[in-house]
Amino acid sequence: MATITLRVLFFSILRDQVGRDAMDVRLEAPATGTALLDYLQREHPPLRAFRPVLRIAVNQEYVSETRALADGDEVALITPVSGG
Repeated sequence: MATITLRVLFFSILRDQVGRDAMDVRLEAPATGTALLDYLQREHPPLRAFRPVLRIAVNQEYVSETRALADGDEVALITPVSGG
């Protein structure tokens, strides 16, 4: 079974829910953003509430959940930001 390792970055409320700002995640290849989010929800159930509004950036580029991920990718999970 081939695997990939991703560096996952958490910002804002997600960082508070997970308790850290980054972690390495190993997934079975091939993997997509959807597979990553499914894994993170299983490991950190509070993230489930944010799934509908999450944006994914891979290597500093916004992508859809269906994007294929590669070994060594940096994946940032971002919630909407409001301000005034």
